Amino acid sequence: MRQVHDRGYKRLFSNQQFFRELLESFVTEDWVKDIDFNKCEKIDKSFISEHYKETESDILYKVSLKGQETYIYVLIEFQSTVVWFMAVRILHYICSIWLDHIAQHPQQRKLPPIFPILLYSGDKKWNAATNLQDLLKDNTLFKSYMPSFQYFKIAENEYEKNQLLEIGNIVSTLFLAETADEIDIVKSQLLNLFEKSEEKLAISLLLNWYEQLVVHGFREKIDYESLEQVYREKQEVNVMLETALNKHGQRFFVQGEEIGIRKGKAEGKAEGKYSMLISLLESKFGDLNSNQKACLKNLSDEQLMSLSKKLWTIQSVEELFDGL
Repeated sequence: MRQVHDRGYKRLFSNQQFFRELLESFVTEDWVKDIDFNKCEKIDKSFISEHYKETESDILYKVSLKGQETYIYVLIEFQSTVVWFMAVRILHYICSIWLDHIAQHPQQRKLPPIFPILLYSGDKKWNAATNLQDLLKDNTLFKSYMPSFQYFKIAENEYEKNQLLEIGNIVSTLFLAETADEIDIVKSQLLNLFEKSEEKLAISLLLNWYEQLVVHGFREKIDYESLEQVYREKQEVNVMLETALNKHGQRFFVQGEEIGIRKGKAEGKAEGKYSMLISLLESKFGDLNSNQKACLKNLSDEQLMSLSKKLWTIQSVEELFDGL
């Protein structure tokens, strides 16, 4: 399923606003300010396939940097394990692109510069070397003949929540949605972003991507056609998010019921739903006390399901218990 999620990310960063914000907010290089983003162009790599084989999760942009034609290569990585020799893999991709450039431009005697970015959205800390020299057993031997290469790493899980909120753009909100546990914060940020953003197409892509992940489960199957819906009114966005989050709560409860059934107990279904509701509430409001947990445990299946539907509209755990 990860390849499907990768393609969803690839669709997002095929939008030039996403690409621009990725560079302006997360690439700490002085030359970024000199890019003419009005002249950037996503390259259809199907035309350069002699040496380079397109993957499901990489993007190549041609940009104008101080009037010079250059390229930005972005590899999106979601693997659960860190790829130790990623520097070798990315260098291979870059060399393959150059070989195709040579084949298509036989009269040219210079290669275009390519800036390589790794965009990592996995859970583990990325500890692989970004510099090829660090992967050599002895980087002093044959030093003049060994390649000097490194890629630029953007690891989502290395940014604190407050950092992402301070940046407050489309890409930082995407990272926030991937890494933050507080769903209310993500929802609020999405609504605020929609209200202030003039790029309705780009923010709509993010909203639809988030809806699909919430409804169908993170990093599972995504309906890519639905990503294209463009929102015009904040109320429309709010209704979509509330509906998606309610479906998320109900899907969570179904999982709880299945867990309870697998326990093989007569009360297993209710116990599973109870456990799932506790998880949902604590992810939103923090730890519940023993009295609150005991109160919830005495509720019927129907009452537990009813509470799950209200979960995303209440503002405090006290509000929930006042209604019991």
